[in-house]
Amino acid sequence: MVLLHFAGHTFEPLVSGALFWRAESMLLVADLHLEKFSSFARRGQMLPPYDTGLTLKRLERDLERTRAERVVSLGDSFHRNDGVDTLLDADRLRLLALLGRAHWTWLSGNHDPLPHALGGICVEMLEHRGLTLVHEPKRSGGRATIAGHLHPAATVVANGHGTRRPCFVHDGRLLLLPAYGAGTGSMNILGPDFHGLFDHAALEVTMLGRNRLYPVSPRRLVAGA
Repeated sequence: MVLLHFAGHTFEPLVSGALFWRAESMLLVADLHLEKFSSFARRGQMLPPYDTGLTLKRLERDLERTRAERVVSLGDSFHRNDGVDTLLDADRLRLLALLGRAHWTWLSGNHDPLPHALGGICVEMLEHRGLTLVHEPKRSGGRATIAGHLHPAATVVANGHGTRRPCFVHDGRLLLLPAYGAGTGSMNILGPDFHGLFDHAALEVTMLGRNRLYPVSPRRLVAGA
């Protein structure tokens, strides 16, 4: 089992991209972007609207595995505010069933800043056990922070071939979760969007594989795609 030790707490990263805080029975997920493909369809890009169902199925498995009593979604849970209204009936029922299995906290994101009435509570940020849980990361001298927003990924090269995968990344003060949604992309953590966020001397990176997690030395990271 791979464990992340962050700001005095121990977390279990999951290959799905979720983070399980066993001591608090809390499952953390970031950037579900539910209803992303239906949003594209409204703009003329006719993508099959299956991303929401795939993401919710992933959440079902993680809740069954961890038996978490709390779920915190770190913003951009929906790809747009009115995504709550475009859920297919089957997806709405599946989500409502999940909401009935745990206490949910939805953090506002840049895609879905407004509260909704699906269930659970909607807040801008959450402070818990000395940690700040929020959507957009900022480098500051305050509390240790867990965030999403940037869809972090790491790229390594082995035997002349580059491999890029979503990742968990932290430096002891800031921990970023990979995007959880089935229809989401990712960005290299050595790219410009991450400049100034991390102390690279203290960086710890855990890449998501197909069936397992891979802790990676920062010295192996490469920039680019």
